[in-house]
Amino acid sequence: MPVNSPLPIPSQLLPVKGIQLGFTQAGIRKADRKDLLVMKLAPTATVAGVFTANRFCAAPVQVCKSHLSATAVKSSLPIHALVINTGNANAGTGESGLAAANATCDALAKFLGCEAAQVLPFSTGVILETLPVDRLIAGLPSAIENLTEDNWYHAAEAIMTTDTQPKAASRQITIRKQTVTMTGISKGAGMIMPNMATMLGFIAMDVKVTQPVLDQLVKEACNRSFNCISIDGDTSTNDSFILIATGTSSLEITDTGSAEYDELLQAVVSLAQELAQMIVRDGEGATKFMTVTVEEGSSIEECRQVAYSVANSPLVKTAFFASDPNLGRLLMAIGKAGIADLDVALVDLYLDEVWVVKQGGRHPEYQESDGQRVMKKSEITTRILLNRGTASATVWTCDLSHEYVTINADYRS
Repeated sequence: MPVNSPLPIPSQLLPVKGIQLGFTQAGIRKADRKDLLVMKLAPTATVAGVFTANRFCAAPVQVCKSHLSATAVKSSLPIHALVINTGNANAGTGESGLAAANATCDALAKFLGCEAAQVLPFSTGVILETLPVDRLIAGLPSAIENLTEDNWYHAAEAIMTTDTQPKAASRQITIRKQTVTMTGISKGAGMIMPNMATMLGFIAMDVKVTQPVLDQLVKEACNRSFNCISIDGDTSTNDSFILIATGTSSLEITDTGSAEYDELLQAVVSLAQELAQMIVRDGEGATKFMTVTVEEGSSIEECRQVAYSVANSPLVKTAFFASDPNLGRLLMAIGKAGIADLDVALVDLYLDEVWVVKQGGRHPEYQESDGQRVMKKSEITTRILLNRGTASATVWTCDLSHEYVTINADYRS
């Protein structure tokens, strides 16, 4: 079960004017499960996205990038719909995979009366298997038939793979005396390690945002949320984070230097972080949610480098699973992070409030019983002070358990 992450309550997921969601059971991989989602957007919507850095990026990622680029060049063809399938990643599928992704866009475009370039496709699931595009296309009419604004909970269910529960949340804020509503969903439980963490995230909001501003907003929000999580250190072929501004509100954000932009950014970051942390809390086999904060570094990049070295270490993660305060593993992970001029004699380390390492060595007052008391918690913060600057960064991760191996050994069965 997810670590301290209750199920979303459907009635608390707020409809966002200008986006409708429809789902169905298309039998992409397994019968009797929601596995196909359609999102239909108002003609006033703007859309921006960031995608996996994996060089084996999936066919739908390639098509999404192409269609978003076309929209940027020809604003008369705004993105009109998104289509997401689970059960099959359509990755490592070559030209036939691209043909399947394009056929999906063509089919949905015909049903909705738009151009294929106005459709963004997304897939998640098993890699290196042919997408059953005929089944997908056959399921589109059913998904379109139940398009409504309040299908967010069902939408979250329809994009799950090894997730144990749907991931969704909402926010409402007031900017310039106008209410802004935003709702988002995400999926992911394994193969999670950004550059873009098999992770999908979608957030819609009813404010008007010009395309250049939205392009900046999605990058900033991603770098402070989905690009701050790791479960197993593997970057998926399909990772995507999409931000949709439906443009149905009279409030318009046109300047990244404005106070209104800052207010919107903070709200989007807050929602994106909640969705990203839901992924970590539901990590495959996870029993603990871990925050790794690195402070007083010379740069944010350096702090992230150290944080990820700790968060991705199998030895660190298995020690946390076992509640074993074998904290020398943390020093090992800090030291191997690749900071060539790191003065380890300056490093301090805390496990929650327990001061473990002082100036590069075991704190004289540290007792292993204190470390074990912290390690037994389901939520733990590791705080690392490099004492060489003013920058900081935080990464969220989970432990590595026997169940993780079991899930991934049986993934295709």
